[in-house]
Formats: sequence, structure tokens, C-alpha cells
Amino acid sequence: QVQLVESGGGLVQAGGSLRLSCAVSGSIFSFNAMGWYRQAPGKQRELVASITSSGSTNYVDSVKGRFTISRDNAKNTVYLQMNSLKPEDTAVYYCNRAPVGWDWGQGTQVTVSS
Repeated sequence: QVQLVESGGGLVQAGGSLRLSCAVSGSIFSFNAMGWYRQAPGKQRELVASITSSGSTNYVDSVKGRFTISRDNAKNTVYLQMNSLKPEDTAVYYCNRAPVGWDWGQGTQVTVSS
């Protein structure tokens, strides 16, 4: 059973930066495309960034140029570098396979103050 453990969230002022990490248990990590998802209060969970097993990336328009997804297959970890944060980025952030295929982890809260 795959387990996902997200970390790195916190409270930051608008314009600030955070780096999220997601540790994935199991040896299947390197073969799977991975994604970072977020869910804001009262909204549906959305995919904001994804990375294939070979490193190709894709972003939702609202984060393009500000967020960078990366992965370290040796560490079974996927990262999300978030720069120029905006209050509308406030959400609980989760990682999962892209498309979703595993049980969700606990997520990590990101709060951006104006």
C-alpha cells in the first residue's frame, strides 16, 4: 500500500515562498507521473502541477511562472517550489499520482496572508 506524506506548508505573507515535499513509500514511485493538488475551503480539489516519470512538467494557468514541480526518484520524493505566493493560493496541498490513483495523505496547509 502506497503512503503519501506531505510537508512544508505554513503561514506566509503574499509575495513569499514555500517549498513543499511529498515522500512516497514503495518502489513504484519512479514509474509514475506525480501531481500536486490543492483544495481551498468550499472548493473542489484541483490539480495544479504534474511531472511525468521522465521529468516533463505541466501547470494550471494560475500558477504558471510561480510554481515549479520537481522530483527525486532516488528519494521517492516530489517537490513543489512556490514563489510569489498570493492569498488565493491558500489551500491544503496534497500529492498523488497523476491522474489520482492512491489514497490521499493528510496534506499540508498553506496559508497566504495579504
